[in-house]
Amino acid sequence: MTPAEIEQLERIADRAWPAVERASLGGWILNAASGFSGRLNACWPLGPAPGGMEAAIDAVEAWYGARNMTPIFKPAGPQPDLEAALAARGYRSRTPTLMMTAELAAAPASPRRVAVSDEADAAFEQVFLGSQADPLDAAERIGAFRRVSPLRLFARIDIDGAPAAIGGSAVEGEWAGVFGMRTLGAHRRQGLARDIVAALLAGAWQAGARRAYLQVEAPNAPAIALYEGFGFSPVFSYAYWDRAAA
Repeated sequence: MTPAEIEQLERIADRAWPAVERASLGGWILNAASGFSGRLNACWPLGPAPGGMEAAIDAVEAWYGARNMTPIFKPAGPQPDLEAALAARGYRSRTPTLMMTAELAAAPASPRRVAVSDEADAAFEQVFLGSQADPLDAAERIGAFRRVSPLRLFARIDIDGAPAAIGGSAVEGEWAGVFGMRTLGAHRRQGLARDIVAALLAGAWQAGARRAYLQVEAPNAPAIALYEGFGFSPVFSYAYWDRAAA
């Protein structure tokens, strides 16, 4: 992907997963929530550094400092100048993540056992809370689900009458983002996640999407293999930079 294409997709991905508080610094995006999800609590440095690199970093640090939050930067794709400037200030990278995309050449079949709606209901939240170690972290992400703008899709599979697996999608133009994939521990390795993805892509196609994207942590080989089965491939990578990582 070219830098312009990366920036365009990053802006779509940011809108798909909205933070509680959002601001801009030139082309850079400043997000804040409760401090758990990286994307909801980081600066997305998109485009040239406003006012120069050092001044831009100073402004980001001041914005997060005013909120008693640790400044976190999320450079996408190669940004050696920014990364060098952050490293000189004692920042280090963590959580290497892949952005993967796929072309939707035809409408996928939606498995019958998947229920899809436009709301993250109580059953959806039950799975998310049951699969997240920290309830405050889960609550922050559930809040983001509620803020997702239409067009949006939430998929769920029930096993023996109880919710077991979930996933979400947000559609903007030709792009559909896939996020929030969770399966309760007792139901893993049963193909539930595969069916959730298939249903989300089918719904996204019906909503007009012809391309899809998702973010997955680079060490998560099983998830990457699952997504590759749907034609996803990495297009760029990113990591989070903060002083805590040092």
